[in-house]
Amino acid sequence: MDWQEAEAEFESEVLGERTLSRMFERSATRHDEHVAQQYKGGVYDRSLAGPIVAQAADGEFATLTYRQMHRIVKRLAAGFRSLGIEAGDRVGLFANTRMEWAQTDFAVLAAGGVVTTVYTSSSPDQVEYLLDDPGATGVVVENQELLERVLAVEDELDLDFIVSMDSIEGYGDREDVLTLAQVHERGVGSFDQSDYEGWLDARDPDDLASLVYTSGTTGQPKGVRLTHRNFKANVDQVYRRFGPREDKGDLPTIDPSASTLSFLPLAHVFERLAGHFLMFAAGATVAYAESPDTLQEDFPLVTPSTGTSVPRVYEKLYDSIREQAGESPLRERIFEWAVDVGREYQQRESPGLSLRAKRALADRLVFEQVREGVGGNIEFFISGGGSLSPELGRLFDGMGLPILEGYGLTETAPVVAVNPPEAPEIGTIGPPVVDEEIKVDASVVPDDLDADGEVGELLVRGPNVTDGYWENPEATEDSFDGEWFRTGDVVERRPDGYIAFRERSKQLLVLSTGKNVAPGPIEDAFAQRQLVEQCMVLGDGEKFVSGLVVPNEERVRKWAGEEGIDLPEDSSALCQNEHVQARIGEVVEAVNENFESHERIKRFALVPEEFTEDNDLLTPTMKKKRRNIEERYDEAIDALYVD
Repeated sequence: MDWQEAEAEFESEVLGERTLSRMFERSATRHDEHVAQQYKGGVYDRSLAGPIVAQAADGEFATLTYRQMHRIVKRLAAGFRSLGIEAGDRVGLFANTRMEWAQTDFAVLAAGGVVTTVYTSSSPDQVEYLLDDPGATGVVVENQELLERVLAVEDELDLDFIVSMDSIEGYGDREDVLTLAQVHERGVGSFDQSDYEGWLDARDPDDLASLVYTSGTTGQPKGVRLTHRNFKANVDQVYRRFGPREDKGDLPTIDPSASTLSFLPLAHVFERLAGHFLMFAAGATVAYAESPDTLQEDFPLVTPSTGTSVPRVYEKLYDSIREQAGESPLRERIFEWAVDVGREYQQRESPGLSLRAKRALADRLVFEQVREGVGGNIEFFISGGGSLSPELGRLFDGMGLPILEGYGLTETAPVVAVNPPEAPEIGTIGPPVVDEEIKVDASVVPDDLDADGEVGELLVRGPNVTDGYWENPEATEDSFDGEWFRTGDVVERRPDGYIAFRERSKQLLVLSTGKNVAPGPIEDAFAQRQLVEQCMVLGDGEKFVSGLVVPNEERVRKWAGEEGIDLPEDSSALCQNEHVQARIGEVVEAVNENFESHERIKRFALVPEEFTEDNDLLTPTMKKKRRNIEERYDEAIDALYVD
């Protein structure tokens, strides 16, 4: 039996049609003494800390067992019911990824509610929209800052309650503003096991579980309707691929011994499924990072076996590893040699004795330290939410840190395809998961994209696919072709059944010459270039491809110092420096060598500001907001196409 047959025939008590609440109940009962959550001290002023959960020491992680987490969830569910939540009521969750986010999610679901997501980066106007559009009856915020952001627009909303995860001050005269500890206290006083079981029994897999709002790269966010069945079906699909099947042998699995470090936004469906529902269904342990900026500190403290992230984080992680190796010329030379050895070893089907010896030396000198830097226990990473550079994938794999790339959308809850540990193919997003049907519509894609397989827009259907958008029939109709959801993504279905992501169909550049260019692979090719932080490729309707390039200022200044070149202190002036432009030009030309003539960047402009979520040039899931970037640098872009 091959691994795909084994996936389809796999049987486990984790699998099966049920609500998310029943899924958690069964897992918590099976694994009651196992560690469910790890939380860091000194990060939040947690209202639950003290009488309800132990206060973690500053900078250290404390633990909660499944029994303890389950008890908290049940009391919170009863507390939310006492606040008036009834079946189908929408409740906003407006907080960073943390222990209480997960507890609140399961509590609201158990109470019969529907969780609607709000990103912490949302402005007051966005907060108003994300709570008003679903008609939220209440909202759970992280702290006083986010509470005040809600209060600034509360006159436009119809909220029955606002709950803060952290302790707050100055709202004692308002009965509708509480802490999570106060909700828990209400639940302790009102909890009844038979009532609780009744709430769970009243919910059906086809009932709405969550409204997950898209990140709004192409306009106003849409609320994707996801049922308990959608999420649970996707949990089962992914568990069949990564669960502890007998045929896996010594391959890593997601099971009660697994652990993850969660730091992506739980408001986004990728982390909600892969780092939350899946892990708790399996009886695994979820630790919560202080923030995405503290991963180097948190990985060694938690020593996770797996982790999910987006390509931008892996790029940053590699940059950090390389920066540490560059602290001395000798260490930098050793690191570059080791990376070359690892890359060659990864690409060889049958490495010879000499290469194996070099790989062992590179491992001892460099790769062991890299793995220790991420806790020393990582078996594999998962990448989603964007296209991962194949070169970056090979580099991590060569260091003994395989990244299994997958693909999904909010509308598919989200996983459509992911590489299996048995047979990963770098540069692909793997084959579809079990019970996921796909087809490729070549009619909407130009035929000048080179490929060995079938190229076109990806259409999918399966039990994990949404039935549409919240109160938006027009958008729903536009997104479906009968039973098939149109992803808007151009892929190649290879003869071996694996899928290679090519580009968002709306982001394909059509040059005035008639040639079509996918910007994603070109932008990804800059991921390992030390002097370039980011690149955005342009050229739609123009004669040639151009690019906006964000230099890695620290690396550029280091290079200039080694070359005896004086650079201005101002970042904008640095981007205009002729020496810097010439050196970055060399990097651009090196990248161009890997592409066809019409795909090569003919002109570029250096811009001084990194694209981030804070400056509204990246979404919370680190995708480029292309429209915003183009508006920000419209003059620079116009100058690229001056004759």
